[in-house]
Amino acid sequence: QIMYIIAREGLRQGQLRGGAVGTLMSNMGLELALKQLGIPFARAKVGDRYVLEKMQEKGWRIGAENSGHVILLDKTTTGDGIVAGLQVLAAMARNHMSLHDLCSGMKMFPQILVNVRYTAGSGDPLEHESVKAVTAEVEAALGSRGRVLLRKSGTEPLIRVMVEGEDEAQVTEFAHRIADAVKAV
Repeated sequence: QIMYIIAREGLRQGQLRGGAVGTLMSNMGLELALKQLGIPFARAKVGDRYVLEKMQEKGWRIGAENSGHVILLDKTTTGDGIVAGLQVLAAMARNHMSLHDLCSGMKMFPQILVNVRYTAGSGDPLEHESVKAVTAEVEAALGSRGRVLLRKSGTEPLIRVMVEGEDEAQVTEFAHRIADAVKAV
């Protein structure tokens, strides 16, 4: 939501150059809200480094990670919470709007993350046909109004199962269905 406010304000002020970069974990609500404003959105791999690389590749000035790291290349080359916070406060002051009102154009989609531990060295659960089949079923059911992301943790033997969509109950059920398929491998 912070990136949405900053990008929206940059557009309003005529200072936004290009679009905004998020990560694979960025909420679909952000992508759709920016699209409604005519602001392009691109996803990078998770990590400040990858967000910055994508920003530089596209020549864009705004990027952020779900962790709260917001990179504003017009101000600094690293994620800086103070700089991002000041940008949000400036938008609130210029528009005479509350934080709630500034976010009102963005509807966050329910996003469920389930971590599934697996035995290291026992093969890649993501390559197993049963996991691929369940994932394909869920993706088909979600259509264009949701998404699935499966990825290995870089630090421990975990598969991160993320499902996002409009209906929280459905998303929760789908995330656990995929997690169960991973556990069964």
